[in-house]
Amino acid sequence: MLFRNVVKPSFFTLRPRALHQNKSAAKVASEKCSLEKIRNIGILAHIDAGKTTTTERMLFYSGIIRQMGEVHDGNTVTDFMEQERERGITICSAAVTFDWKNYRFNLIDTPGHIDFTMGVEQTLGVLDGVVVVLDGSAGVEAQTSTVWRQADRYQLPRIVYVNKMDRADANFDMCLKSIETKLVALTFPVQLPYKNKTGLAGIIDVINLQKLVFDQQTKGRIITKTKLEEEDNKELLKKAIESRRYLTDKLSGVDDELANTVIEHDSLDKVSSQDLVDSLRRVTLLNKGVPVLLGSSYKNIGVQSLMDNVILYLPTPNNNQFVKMYKCFGDNLSARVFKIIHDKQRGPISFFRVYTGNFAKGQKLYNIQRGQVEQSQKLYAAYADDYEEISEIGEGNIAAVTGLKHTITGDLLTNKISTAIEAKKYMENKTNFTPEDIEKLFSIGTNVPDPVFFCSIEPPSLNYFTAMEIALQELVKEDPSLRVNNDPETGQTILAGMGELHLEIIKERIHSEYKIDVDLGELQIAYKETIEKLMKDTYTAQHEINKTKHEVSITLSLIPNYKGKEQLLFDHTKDSAANIAGINPKNMIAIKKGITSAFANGPKLGCPIVNVGVKLHWFEVKRGTSESIIIASVSQCIKKLMEDSGSILLEPIMNMEIVVPEENSSQVLGDLLRRRADIKHINIRGLNKIVICSIPLSELLGYSTQLRILSSGTATFSMEFSHYQPMNTMDEQAAIKRITGF
Repeated sequence: MLFRNVVKPSFFTLRPRALHQNKSAAKVASEKCSLEKIRNIGILAHIDAGKTTTTERMLFYSGIIRQMGEVHDGNTVTDFMEQERERGITICSAAVTFDWKNYRFNLIDTPGHIDFTMGVEQTLGVLDGVVVVLDGSAGVEAQTSTVWRQADRYQLPRIVYVNKMDRADANFDMCLKSIETKLVALTFPVQLPYKNKTGLAGIIDVINLQKLVFDQQTKGRIITKTKLEEEDNKELLKKAIESRRYLTDKLSGVDDELANTVIEHDSLDKVSSQDLVDSLRRVTLLNKGVPVLLGSSYKNIGVQSLMDNVILYLPTPNNNQFVKMYKCFGDNLSARVFKIIHDKQRGPISFFRVYTGNFAKGQKLYNIQRGQVEQSQKLYAAYADDYEEISEIGEGNIAAVTGLKHTITGDLLTNKISTAIEAKKYMENKTNFTPEDIEKLFSIGTNVPDPVFFCSIEPPSLNYFTAMEIALQELVKEDPSLRVNNDPETGQTILAGMGELHLEIIKERIHSEYKIDVDLGELQIAYKETIEKLMKDTYTAQHEINKTKHEVSITLSLIPNYKGKEQLLFDHTKDSAANIAGINPKNMIAIKKGITSAFANGPKLGCPIVNVGVKLHWFEVKRGTSESIIIASVSQCIKKLMEDSGSILLEPIMNMEIVVPEENSSQVLGDLLRRRADIKHINIRGLNKIVICSIPLSELLGYSTQLRILSSGTATFSMEFSHYQPMNTMDEQAAIKRITGF
């Protein structure tokens, strides 16, 4: 390590050689590590912001790999799928375990493309903190906002790393402003860019008033740290001192302890570096703001500083407020599965995070959500697609296991059923846990978004049909945002997903991994149906089957614009309440099944029915009437009410951001208006215009090709699902004609 101006080695001093250069991932994962030294973190960002490149540098500097791969060369550790390497994007999240300065990092690189946002959702529930990567020339982009909201749902502390600061159009101040305005987050910049004639040369550490220069001959492994002195660069020192004062003042506004320290010293300049670090950690853990760092991962600048700051500011496993709920398991095992992949030799591999207790290979498990006993087999250290066997993994760590046949993403595992019962009772008897907390822990898995595209999928011949079904079952287990069902009218297998790319990747995976050359039908939009007015009616059914009479009479009403969780409501008037109270529990289950069946297919296009409540007013049934007759009667009553009401179509609306050079912007805007787009904002970023709009998904089929033509290949766009909205009569008729042909 090189030092000038006699800077004493400190926490930030990097050794010439990583502490565990010769350790494998399995050895790292197997070693005992205190909870205080574990960091479970995710890397989140908009597509092409540099997540995978940053992860690759972390692995290189930690000593796990000897050569850095590059996304454009298709040889990175965490982008291991064939489709990822061909396209240069992350499709599925990948977990890696490594050490940095005697701290253990369990890191997950997540997808950036909106079609694979499920990969982000799956992992956030098992993380303690996240690093959000920005493109220094673009600031906060569309998918950045999406992943930020996802992190908000899990209340995860985060650090922002502004990458690509070596670019000529990179603007650190613009990035800070975009974080504050677009993400409504308080920023605490702890670094400044240090530039010379060649561009980005290093980083200014605002807290310690140091200049960090990363030696490119050693790929950034040797860092020269220099104390900023007036005689070296008066302007640079002045700017760093002003930034430190600004940081101290801003922190003291949200942290009382630091405010008291400032008052005590009666100066912003006399606050020590340790006081600032401690304050920033408190503020970050309470989600009052975010430390903002910078660098250029591709140019090997700033990644070691990022890892140092992860240790300083992101939480340990026992700092995570959601982890406290798992304490109801005591010393017994509790582990949450967040990802499943299928391996040809090993079968399903389930990735999990241990919250309490220890997970040993070959132990029996109880799946709380499925109510199933599972027999685990081999236990592996998490290292992307490379699996190294270990015998046991402890609390706070992430690993993978084989042998789980019934478990799906989001399931909670423990050692036996009695442990689950005792843990639930413990939470129910504690006043600091709400019913929502109990449901979140014991009932709810991953939040799965509804698919917006669907198409038919067919094997090359009937001989491959069973093999295709098995492939689809395995892929759905891996990716819950993928849906597969059979159309009862046509007999076709229907595949539904989050976007065109999502379904195309599934097709490619079936071809490359299962050797089945499937065909996808024409892409269709996932419309939904609803009603606009209240309807009430009575339906009576009488059937004789094998000389047994089956009779049902039911009175229902449909409630429009209903947003409640429970679809079935009850009439609480005096007469109706008495009748409803006498309904047999088995019959009540049949009524609910009938509602679910009816809501699966609306009368207009057979689309799912949403935003409609069902109120039960009266129910009579003859003794001995079969459950299937009750289900069919409820379903027929609802369908009749829907037809009488006249259902309307709802279409998916997308939020879209287009980055287009100014000379092509008028053509792009004209095309958007023809596509029924609602233009929200038009901003300027350098020589580009940023068009932010909402637009019906049906207008975006094949849009990427059209945008390339209009902009001569210079424009890019990203989009995310926003909401469903009613269609006007003309657009609805056009949609029906497009789908049905008449």
